[in-house]
Amino acid sequence: MPKYVPYTYRTPDSQYGDLLYKILRNGKIAGGTRQGVDALTIMQGTMQFNLRNGFPVIPDRSIKGFWNRPIGELCAFINGVTTLKGLEEFGCTWWEPWVTEEKTEMFGLQPEDIGPASYGGAFHDFPTREGGSFDQYENLLAQILRVPGDRVHFVTPWIPRENSRAETGLQKTTIAPCHGWVHVRVIGDELLLHMFQRSGDTPVGVPSNMIQYAALALMIEQLTGHTATTYYHTISDTHIYQNQVPNVLEMLQRQPLRLPTVLLTKEGKKIKDIHDFRRAHFELKNYHPHPAISGIPVST
Repeated sequence: MPKYVPYTYRTPDSQYGDLLYKILRNGKIAGGTRQGVDALTIMQGTMQFNLRNGFPVIPDRSIKGFWNRPIGELCAFINGVTTLKGLEEFGCTWWEPWVTEEKTEMFGLQPEDIGPASYGGAFHDFPTREGGSFDQYENLLAQILRVPGDRVHFVTPWIPRENSRAETGLQKTTIAPCHGWVHVRVIGDELLLHMFQRSGDTPVGVPSNMIQYAALALMIEQLTGHTATTYYHTISDTHIYQNQVPNVLEMLQRQPLRLPTVLLTKEGKKIKDIHDFRRAHFELKNYHPHPAISGIPVST
């Protein structure tokens, strides 16, 4: 586990709030979005978390009742889940807007099917030239164990042809993957994980993504023995929808707080296969956030 500094000695972390402020200050209006709501947008939002100073569960607003559900979602994707029912089995209950009858029909998919080019399809069953499939996370762990110092420990959620919109009928997912480009480096005995995402709804989606991939660093640490020390998060199209601005302004009035602690449970520490992780294998401690803000719009 990361060698956390005791909670009272941690430095309050303002990176998430700073990013929100930067979007409000420098963002350009991007109209005509598929979500039907204009967005303030900047390119290349970045954050870097020293995991000794805490785990990136945002304290800017409380997400205590939700915090580990994004981990369940990532676990589902690592296991190749591409359907609404499969996601619900992992505790993910927010996917219905993306698998409506209208959307699945648009992309030639079965009812409640996100599609083979979604996260689960890419992570677990990436298509090969030979006509088979390739489990990227299984390969990632095998590579790190075999050649830890190499620079090629990389995972992509993007199957290019099946996410193409150049012609009607090519895209085979109801929502093009937004996050999940992962690069892992082992330097000395330190494990550093950089997650890049092409598009980030910063008030709503990005806090979940921060949790997911920092948790992934803990999973990889458990399976390789290399200590997770740093989590990097880069967002290319970094945006705030205009109907989210009032909630963002409320958050920006609040003082930065210390980040909490996230650990693997006793059962989590026994896991030997990345496919066996579940959200219940993570526990949250020292989480003392500002009050929740209800009703932040989610643009689907």
